[in-house]
Amino acid sequence: MYLSRIREALPRVRDNIARAAVRAGGREEDVTIVAVTKGHPRDAVDAALAVGLRDIGENRVHELEARVTAVSREAAIWHMIGHLQRNKVPRAVGLFDLLHSLDSLRLAERLSREAVERDLTLRVLVQVKTSGEEAKSGFSALEAPDALGRMLALPGLRVCGVMAMAPLTQDEHVLRSSFRRAREIFEQARHQAGFEPCHLSMGMTNDYEIAVEEGSTMVRLGTALLGERAG
Repeated sequence: MYLSRIREALPRVRDNIARAAVRAGGREEDVTIVAVTKGHPRDAVDAALAVGLRDIGENRVHELEARVTAVSREAAIWHMIGHLQRNKVPRAVGLFDLLHSLDSLRLAERLSREAVERDLTLRVLVQVKTSGEEAKSGFSALEAPDALGRMLALPGLRVCGVMAMAPLTQDEHVLRSSFRRAREIFEQARHQAGFEPCHLSMGMTNDYEIAVEEGSTMVRLGTALLGERAG
């Protein structure tokens, strides 16, 4: 079921990304698709891998752990895209290849300590809050430069870019405004020593084409590829 579903959906998704990238003056190859398998069974992961999608995203540590255990550490590039609680850091470190949701200095410090203890370098994205929604995690545009400077000084962390989530809305103006603010933070961060501008992670099923038009290099797609999740 999942294999036929993703085989049908992926060409359409890639075509949408390609057209959006061209409108932005870029290329489809510059945009990485992260297949978000949250709430889906193991078959969804297998299907994504079967069609060549090696980037797999999970929202919760225990779900990521189950995927890595079942599929193997080397089979995919594992993305932790959900909020990471500080007390879950020891369990999470060693599972993910890229953390999208570094949303506080305290979390950065905890990750740094764990990385140093294990002699690891963790690849992370800094989550920024550009939607104006107080409930969302992340650093505001005003907070981001100072926070980035502090995180870049921490051992064991490799800050590879920025992640943002737009509001759940169909208002294109609101979506573009949110993504543009994230892009501005990303571009400003280029001037900070040690920052690696590899990834601008923004865009999900309902807004990924707009996100690509506004400069996203990484989109996080669940429903667009796999259909509605079971839970």
